[in-house]
Amino acid sequence: MLDYDEEAGRYDASRGGEPRARAAAEAVLALLPARPRDLLDVACGTGIVTRRFAAARPGLRVTGVDLAPAMTCRAAARLPGAVVRGDSRRLPVRDASVDAVVSVWLLHLLAGPGEVRRVIGECARVLRPGGIWVTTVGKAASHNVGSDIDAVLAARPPSPVHDGPEDVTAHAAGLGLRPAGHGRFTGHGQGRSPRRTIADLRRGWFVTLPPGDPRTEGFADRLASLPDQDRPRPDPVFHLRAFRKGG
Repeated sequence: MLDYDEEAGRYDASRGGEPRARAAAEAVLALLPARPRDLLDVACGTGIVTRRFAAARPGLRVTGVDLAPAMTCRAAARLPGAVVRGDSRRLPVRDASVDAVVSVWLLHLLAGPGEVRRVIGECARVLRPGGIWVTTVGKAASHNVGSDIDAVLAARPPSPVHDGPEDVTAHAAGLGLRPAGHGRFTGHGQGRSPRRTIADLRRGWFVTLPPGDPRTEGFADRLASLPDQDRPRPDPVFHLRAFRKGG
């Protein structure tokens, strides 16, 4: 996994910046109740999306939680007094205290099904009855846009997938969360170019090809042979699922 303290300084610029943040926030907000009182953004990162929730819904109390100190510092600058450092597996939030929980680009980072279930359980715990949890699903698959880059990377060792929509839905059902809608948004600015993919490969972006692995340079060489080294391929499209807490 990437070191998100080290990543914080370049996180926004390398992941589409404000256009992607706007698309993500709008898609999430479309799945929320009309008048939620409290929203918890789990793994809020730099707060670039989180602050848009607060701006879009006057009167909505928004709190961001993230484990990486450098991320929480950046988020706190965007939402003063509304960001806390905390682990998504042990949220520093009371039971049944919020109307909405958001976890965008989180589940795919977790170590296995047990951790995924644990995090979903925490999201369910802090929701009031009738509250909504919104999460991204199938993140890795979203990046496969059928490009020549994807054709090269298809031969790399596969990563375990813990955030597939069917698995997430099954975990949620076991924790009293029922499907309540779905959405999608474009990851503006995240279309990969061959040169950028080589750089990501060499810094450990693709976890099954760690830096120093002999296979890494083989993939880098094949990517370097592709045409239009600096032309981004199509942007990914990310998928959201919403779940409602019973009661």
